[in-house]
Amino acid sequence: MAKKISKAQKKVNYDQKLCRLLEEYTQILIVAADNVGSNQLQNIRKGLRGDSIVLMGKNTMMKRTVKLFAEKSGNTGVLNLIPLLVGNVGLVFTKGDLKEVREEIAKYKVGAPARVGLIAPIDVVVPPGNTGLDPSQTSFFQVLNIPTKINKGTVEIITPVELIKKGDKVGSSEAALLSKLGIRPFSYGLIVLSVYEDGTVFSPEVLDLSEEDLIQKFATGLSIVAAMSVALSFPTLAGAPHMFINGYKNVLSIAVATEYTYPHAEEVKEYLKDPSKFAAVAAPAVAVAAADDSTAAATASAANEETKEEEESDDDLVFGLFD
Repeated sequence: MAKKISKAQKKVNYDQKLCRLLEEYTQILIVAADNVGSNQLQNIRKGLRGDSIVLMGKNTMMKRTVKLFAEKSGNTGVLNLIPLLVGNVGLVFTKGDLKEVREEIAKYKVGAPARVGLIAPIDVVVPPGNTGLDPSQTSFFQVLNIPTKINKGTVEIITPVELIKKGDKVGSSEAALLSKLGIRPFSYGLIVLSVYEDGTVFSPEVLDLSEEDLIQKFATGLSIVAAMSVALSFPTLAGAPHMFINGYKNVLSIAVATEYTYPHAEEVKEYLKDPSKFAAVAAPAVAVAAADDSTAAATASAANEETKEEEESDDDLVFGLFD
């Protein structure tokens, strides 16, 4: 018979395991485990096996271990986990892609009935249609003010009814009705509340951002910095090119309006004196573009002619077979 482990030894083993995981992993998902059963949790562990580990425990034990680990290792970044250890939560340590791990966790949601006293996580709407219940069951619908009618010996709901609102407690009448209708309105699983990575904590919504989103946000921020830099005449790396261009425009305007000149200004002045020179310079570029367009059109027409010739030759071959 195996020797029973004492509570003190269990705490020591738990501390050692959590310290080892904190040292080995730099990515942690903080998950809520409300209404998650042991079998469901075991399936999640199996699904994540390989690059992720799910660790549950008492919040006081986890907080104490995190503090001890921070003192021993000098890694004060893990202290950011302590404010997150509130309620029925667990830790998912992973070395994989955070978004993929979150999606894998979301696969293991299980449908659940509406039990009396539960706080509804979503709005529950009973759809219209035949319920399959006999007319003696109309009392349930009358109590909940659900409009019904008798159709072919069964109760039929006329219009969709919002039975329970999100955040409300499930009453006995609502639970009994949903049970009779065979509706399991709720689904429970591990829900990612926060993400920890190398001492930084952020919202799980950040995982939904793609590279295109990041590039767009960076470009937007860069344009704002450049605009503020130019408006305040404060040189920055983003605003410097625009400031140089604006400065050059001012110098060129002064040269055009006065006797002051320099080589590039001379070209502009010549164009202003005789616009036909500018037209002569622009003409070759237009001609090149037109030539490209005509070449493309000729290529397309040649391809069409070849296709037609091939079709005609095929037709001749077919008719030749039956001559």
